[in-house]
Amino acid sequence: MELMQEYIDEAEKALLHTYNRYQIVFEKGEGVYLYDLNGKKYLDFCAGIAVFALGYKNEAYNQALKNQIDKVIHTSNYYYNVPAVEAAKKLQQVSGMDRVFFTNSGAEAVEGAIKAARKYGYLKDGRTDHEIIAMEHSFHGRTMGALSITGNPKYREAFQPMIGNIRFATLNDFDSVLKQVTDKTCAIIFETVQGEGGIYPVTEEFIHQVKQLCEKRDILLILDEIQCGMGRTGSMFAWQRYGVKPDIMTTAKALGCGVPVGAFLMTEKVAQNSLVPGDHGTTYGGNPLAAAAINKVLDLFEENHIIENVNAVSKYLEKRLDELVEKYDFIETRRGCGLMQGLVFTCPVAPYIQKALDAGLVLINAGANIIRFIPPLIINEGHVDEMIAILDSCFQQQ
Repeated sequence: MELMQEYIDEAEKALLHTYNRYQIVFEKGEGVYLYDLNGKKYLDFCAGIAVFALGYKNEAYNQALKNQIDKVIHTSNYYYNVPAVEAAKKLQQVSGMDRVFFTNSGAEAVEGAIKAARKYGYLKDGRTDHEIIAMEHSFHGRTMGALSITGNPKYREAFQPMIGNIRFATLNDFDSVLKQVTDKTCAIIFETVQGEGGIYPVTEEFIHQVKQLCEKRDILLILDEIQCGMGRTGSMFAWQRYGVKPDIMTTAKALGCGVPVGAFLMTEKVAQNSLVPGDHGTTYGGNPLAAAAINKVLDLFEENHIIENVNAVSKYLEKRLDELVEKYDFIETRRGCGLMQGLVFTCPVAPYIQKALDAGLVLINAGANIIRFIPPLIINEGHVDEMIAILDSCFQQQ
């Protein structure tokens, strides 16, 4: 414990204090387990916030990165590189989208999507006062553009003014969207499943209504799939479950399974009527190492039948979580889809998350009263049972 505390103390002296971290230093991982510096084992139902879809120490993934490191890590976007071309083609295939721009993160993908939408509007009528409709309780990132469309005032307050001409509606309330639409509206953006905002999946009716509105008014539909995409809900991207294709989509997190990478994708129509050379760029985005990670992730998703596993195990996870809802009065309900689930409590969940961590289970919240379950996509029913047993024990301690 002394060594771990030493690292924690040093971190608090050296790192900017923008996180209230749990008092643990993780050293390594294997499969769906993490190990701290003292060798204690933890079942991970957080996956680095929905990032480590393939679990830890996947040898094929690790070897692909090692092989690329031995070739070349970075060249810049002044030149082409083979891994980026291959990664773009694979993303086209699994998404059905036409054009790809690689970024370093989800927030940067959202920034690019905003710029593409505004340029699309500008090229239509030459105006620079176009508006974007976003959703209340949404979360799109911490950069200024992404923050501007994040529907939680507490995140925005200290950093005003945000970028202008953003309006907010309510997810799954189409009338609230209609009230915000004007002749200046160039895009509507929402997470197909809200994550930080409380694990709210979009309804079938709502997403189809918004899509029809967008088609009628030539408004771009932007879907944020940064957390809910990459197989987590039981299809490669959550919008594919509804049969509603966006004009622009964002992805990140499990796209690289640990290597920082994101992307925004668009249809050919948007590509031909938005960003051109000089409008947008990135030094690191799509570099050979990041692209090699994407390539191997997409290969392993297919080879290891990851999405099939999500659909099989998620039914069992839902069943076991529903049992907890029935058992404890302080749990109101479960909601979510696939391996993106939430338990809604009548009280703050922080004490339960800490108890679980002490007992060797990694969980995170989604708001003050929701425990979020976003494990690696390789979990099996045995891991679900292990998680439920630990959580059940923590609940009984109150």
